[in-house]
Amino acid sequence: MDNAVNRGGSDMGKKSVKENKNIYQEAREAADLTRAKAAEVMDCVSESRIEKIESEKILPQPEDVVAMAAAYKVPSLTNHYCAKECPIGKSTVQELKLGSLESIILELLSGINTVSRSRDRLIDITKDGRIDSYELPEFTKMQNELGSLSNTINSLNLWVNDMVAKGIISKETIDLCQKAIKERQEVSL
Repeated sequence: MDNAVNRGGSDMGKKSVKENKNIYQEAREAADLTRAKAAEVMDCVSESRIEKIESEKILPQPEDVVAMAAAYKVPSLTNHYCAKECPIGKSTVQELKLGSLESIILELLSGINTVSRSRDRLIDITKDGRIDSYELPEFTKMQNELGSLSNTINSLNLWVNDMVAKGIISKETIDLCQKAIKERQEVSL
């Protein structure tokens, strides 16, 4: 039996004792939502659909995942979906792990330093508009370094989105800062 009744009160729903929960069920339960309450909060994903997604009878659609990520306050659900379940994303998106701000920044600075050291060689390799066979191994290494830097930047964005979802950082303040930066850039043009 996958479910046991939690007898703590009249508003309590069923508490799952299933051992192998998928990421969507874990996120919902961490948000302390029953399937019924989650469906009510999302308004566009029914309780039965949530059950089918969590029991892996069906795969979620992108709009389901966007709604769950917002309702459960777990922005990383969208990255997980793209990296692990989306037919296109599986080949182009790397799953990001939510780390501490300190570790992300150290990784970012390390990646910037690595790319900076390779900058002149990258210019030499590509200035003629082609990559010769003897240049390909070095170019491929640089391409991987740039990919790692891109993933670290995406991890930083995920960290910010997580802080916004948790209410630690104000989305309105971020929007105001971005607007001010854009206005300064337009003035400097």
